[in-house]
Amino acid sequence: MYLFKSKSLTISTLAALAAAGLLFSALAPGAAAAGGDEGGGRRISLGAKTLASPCPVWVIGSYDAQGKPNAMTASWAGICCSRPPCVAVSLRAATYTHGNIMRSRAFTVSVPSESHASAAAYFGSVSGSDTDKFAATGLTAVRADSVAAPYVGEFPLVVECRLLHTYELGLHTMFIGEIVSVHADESIVNASGAPDLGKLRPILFGPGNEQFYGVGGPLGSMKDLIDRMK
Repeated sequence: MYLFKSKSLTISTLAALAAAGLLFSALAPGAAAAGGDEGGGRRISLGAKTLASPCPVWVIGSYDAQGKPNAMTASWAGICCSRPPCVAVSLRAATYTHGNIMRSRAFTVSVPSESHASAAAYFGSVSGSDTDKFAATGLTAVRADSVAAPYVGEFPLVVECRLLHTYELGLHTMFIGEIVSVHADESIVNASGAPDLGKLRPILFGPGNEQFYGVGGPLGSMKDLIDRMK
């Protein structure tokens, strides 16, 4: 699905990169209390909704039938397997990207930093069927090295995927992409050879209020956090 559901603002909604929490200050219509004081506050029911927060902000790259590059912001996604390394992205059949991926059997994930939040929002607000999003944003479509799909040249982290499986879930189709290559700007890579979130500064999406969020500072390594409990 698109992130924004109006005619002019729609984002097809992929996090595996960071964790954050959202506070809900009001009870939705029809919601009922569901718990006591455990966790420091009164727990309430929000209903059966897609409110598993946060979600990542990924830009999915694909080529259309005429070879035009397209990019679409998505947040219904994340890493789904380690061996083989895979990501999952869920899209509505109505989106232009859905048809592109079905045809080309490939896609890329470009991870924007906070400085590109406006472009990421725009990529999810219009359809590639009638808009050249790269021309509109002034960003660069670069052909991937390993798959038949473009990525956003200015974004610091790119994952290239070949389509491994598709699953019809309901409103959305889940695309499982096997990761065939990952490349990153040298400036965001840490000593272990992985992206440093503090330097990458990825964006998170809050499905409860359709806002973008930044990522805070580190809380500590898993080992250090466990040691604090001893």
